[in-house]
Amino acid sequence: MELVEIFGYVGALLIGLVLGLIGGGGSILTVPILVYILAVDPVTATAYSLFVVGTSALVGAIRNAQKGMVDFRTGIVFAIPAFIAVFLTRKFLIPAIPDELFTIGDFMVTKDVAIMIFFALIMLIASISMIKGRKDNGNEEDEISYNYPLIIIEGLVVGVLTGIVGAGGGFLIIPALVLFAKLPMKKAVATSLMIIAIKSLIGFLGDLGNVDIDWTFLLSFTGLSVIGIFVGIYLNKFIDGKKLKRSFGWFVLVMGVYIVLKETILDM
Repeated sequence: MELVEIFGYVGALLIGLVLGLIGGGGSILTVPILVYILAVDPVTATAYSLFVVGTSALVGAIRNAQKGMVDFRTGIVFAIPAFIAVFLTRKFLIPAIPDELFTIGDFMVTKDVAIMIFFALIMLIASISMIKGRKDNGNEEDEISYNYPLIIIEGLVVGVLTGIVGAGGGFLIIPALVLFAKLPMKKAVATSLMIIAIKSLIGFLGDLGNVDIDWTFLLSFTGLSVIGIFVGIYLNKFIDGKKLKRSFGWFVLVMGVYIVLKETILDM
């Protein structure tokens, strides 16, 4: 095994570690690790990311469900439009995008470049969310209510974004659950993992037939991420998650800026 591959598999552990430590954010690392360290092309990387993110979130969702933290009704209301959108995006929208989009001077904007720049923009938005932190607007005693139209619209938007970039979208899902379903923060975080698991894994099904899947690599990479989650959950007892999330947010911000520069100025 080459040194680069070793770094890639260490990255898989890191993805799970971050998810276990701060309850989200780790999936934003999956595509950059696959593309820049393991040289997977962006379309395949976003497909792999859906599987890694979905499996990792499923592990977390099962743990939360055992603790009674998952609101299944809210999760299903949100997940149905989300998984329909992500499946259709992976099955039809991504294959329909031409390999060469347009040129700016001598610079050709390809499908792969466009996906990575869009992914970087999502990283920048997610980093700001992590740096600023979330206010717990939900109250444990509040009655859960549903703004169905907004929940459905948000589910569709998150589904399309997930389909394009392969990230979980927890930074969009959690505020939506707090604002539109009046869930308390802890339940919103727990329920978001169930939504991410459903929409990511069903979205991955949309790639079957469109993308060549290296199952040996994908399952080993995912397995290391799951191991990382359990390590992160254990370490979470000794580390302040809020401070760690803010620090990780700055790291994601730097990564997002780097990807934009890498795909544009540094490649010109």
